Amino acid sequence: MIDIHKNIYDNKLFEELKIDCKKCFGLCCVALYFSASDGFPIDKESGKPCINLQPDFKCSVHNSLMKRGFKGCTAYDCFGSGQKVAQVTYKGIDWMQSSELTNQMSEVFLIMRQLHEMLWYLKEASVLNISDTIKSKIDLIIEETEKITNMGPEQIINLDIISHRTKVNLLLSQASESVMGKVKSFIKTSTLKNMKKLSKNIDLIGADLRKINLIGADLRGRFLIAANLRNTDLSGANLIGADLRDCDIRGANLENSIFLTQLQVNTAKGDSSTKLPASLIRPKYWEK
Repeated sequence: MIDIHKNIYDNKLFEELKIDCKKCFGLCCVALYFSASDGFPIDKESGKPCINLQPDFKCSVHNSLMKRGFKGCTAYDCFGSGQKVAQVTYKGIDWMQSSELTNQMSEVFLIMRQLHEMLWYLKEASVLNISDTIKSKIDLIIEETEKITNMGPEQIINLDIISHRTKVNLLLSQASESVMGKVKSFIKTSTLKNMKKLSKNIDLIGADLRKINLIGADLRGRFLIAANLRNTDLSGANLIGADLRDCDIRGANLENSIFLTQLQVNTAKGDSSTKLPASLIRPKYWEK
């Protein structure tokens, strides 16, 4: 098997893309929408503070979120966009100053979250085993994206986020195709045929994939809700945008999978034997 990542993991690479709630103003508790139909115990409108948010921006039921039915809150990850908006974009001024500021800050947060998610993928792509040409292009768009995240509120709101995402997605696609192409060169023909069939099936909800070779599998955007991936090897598998809610990854090897995020890990069912990339944290509520 080839090395999926060309460079050794650097803790500083994703440092600014990890949540630091102490430096935030509870922006996810204000900007996000959720409803009972999504599995929450209550409905909440976007831009309206959650009833559990305290004046010091802490959650009054943080220690019992799962028990109270706020499972989505425990899984959510903003890629560090919360503290970026609070401390950099607004320089420590919180949304409680006025309703206008609340609405604007919520809008900025939702855009910043998208930008930070792009940065997460781009920074991982930059250390994959790819050509120097692709890496140079990725490094340039990382620099461009970081500059955008440091702009003022009005500039961020007026950003053509779709256009920027299109440019990012093109490079991410090139990087992933390069890696998966190299991985597939080590895989048997019979296995490749099974993987081709798998790649055509977007809906894998509840599927038992334990007997399928998932090394280098293209799982981009797949619905893997409650799927069984227990003890599988996902080295080189592309998981960008895959829905892993309640997906069983106990004992699975995701250490060298690509484009896996903390949010995906948080929503899945893992245990102490699940192998994760060095950039991600094992949820405390997973099985021991």
